[in-house]
Amino acid sequence: MSTAQTELGALDDGALMVLFANGDPEAARLLSERLLPRAFRHAARVLGNRSDAEDVAQDAMLRLWRAAAQWRTDGAAKPSTWLQKVVANLCVDRLRKSGRSVELGDDDYAADAPGAEAQMQDKGRMEALDAALATLPERQRQAVVLRHIEGLSNPEIADALDIGVEAVESLTARGKRALKSALEDQKEALGYDA
Repeated sequence: MSTAQTELGALDDGALMVLFANGDPEAARLLSERLLPRAFRHAARVLGNRSDAEDVAQDAMLRLWRAAAQWRTDGAAKPSTWLQKVVANLCVDRLRKSGRSVELGDDDYAADAPGAEAQMQDKGRMEALDAALATLPERQRQAVVLRHIEGLSNPEIADALDIGVEAVESLTARGKRALKSALEDQKEALGYDA
């Protein structure tokens, strides 16, 4: 890695947006590496369909690139938060337009595990989680995915979903309780102590 690439890698996302707006393709590459996987995971968890998630993530990134010219680094939203908000809205639009609830597809989200048994167990856990997430109301599902799977803070989620921090706390708490209830009888089968 060159010194210039190392220096670019040390910049925050907002600074990279400004560089991209000024024509720096390396800044775009770094932003894509940082932001696209999270956007895809968020969409995949909410939509339950890899193809739809890829479309949403790509559409969201295109919107981010179009917004680059007007990007402000003076306390405005972070690019990652802005992108999560766009992904959340695109997911809602896609679900509403299709008139469907979440369809669960092949699980492409499990982390690599060392052995076949561990991989199967991880796959089973992720399928159970996806199925349980699919039962949550749309906003709860989004809040839980953003908080507990993507690791966003409550204020970042509030910005992404256009709600207050208290509403985020309520949604995630109710979502966690619903997930716990939905998964309670599967603990042993999923390899957790009963």
